[in-house]
Amino acid sequence: MNLLYPIAGFFVGAIVGLTGVGGGSLMTPLLVLLFGVNPSVAVGTDLLYAALTKSGGTLAHSLKGTVDWSITRALAYGSIPAASLTLWTVHNFLPGGLGGAKSLISLALGIALVLTAISLIFRQRIQHFAQRHAPSIPNPQRTFWLTVLTGAILGVLVSISSVGAGALGVTALFFLYPSLPARRIVGSDIAHAVPLTLVAGIGHWILGSIDWFLLGSLLIGSLPGIWIGSHVSAKVPEKVLRPILAAMLVLIGTRLITA
Repeated sequence: MNLLYPIAGFFVGAIVGLTGVGGGSLMTPLLVLLFGVNPSVAVGTDLLYAALTKSGGTLAHSLKGTVDWSITRALAYGSIPAASLTLWTVHNFLPGGLGGAKSLISLALGIALVLTAISLIFRQRIQHFAQRHAPSIPNPQRTFWLTVLTGAILGVLVSISSVGAGALGVTALFFLYPSLPARRIVGSDIAHAVPLTLVAGIGHWILGSIDWFLLGSLLIGSLPGIWIGSHVSAKVPEKVLRPILAAMLVLIGTRLITA
């Protein structure tokens, strides 16, 4: 076993525990840039990694009653078909399929990281803006279809970059459900990430872009990392952590876009 893989898993797990930001924002670029893993394999492996690690978060939020399952279902109505269709399209119509889509995946990953960084920096402002400009009379049908559309966009992005189900999903939900408490938005987004990353990960598995040994190595390090990070998070100010993480994502995203 390459000991650097569990160490990387521990590092990313600790960041997830500290900030609540999905591991895909760091794990996939770490595998691509630091370990030289093929982008399609990095994305596919990270998707199953995310599905497994976020299952525990979904269970915790569900027990606390902070998951709005109607929102989760609406997101899934759009994201799961979109993820499946995206993988099918890339596999059948791009030369070399997923394995030959290195440039596309790297570009999508870089853009997703920069957008994630922006959403991290301006999350509170976005939330306040959405609350101030919320319609006085909500339109449930319109909100439902916009949620399905949001899920479809996330499905496309996550299936080829493994990034977007976390910070980007939460940011979109703040606009769609401005009166909903933040903890329910976060819980609903985490719950949606599990079936999305699982379906997309299975799609990558079918197409042969999963490294099972790498996945196991990352999990060995990440599970204790998440546990330690979640306990330390209460002692570290979020206003310090989020700008540092956002700056890291911008640097990594820019590097991938210009590669």
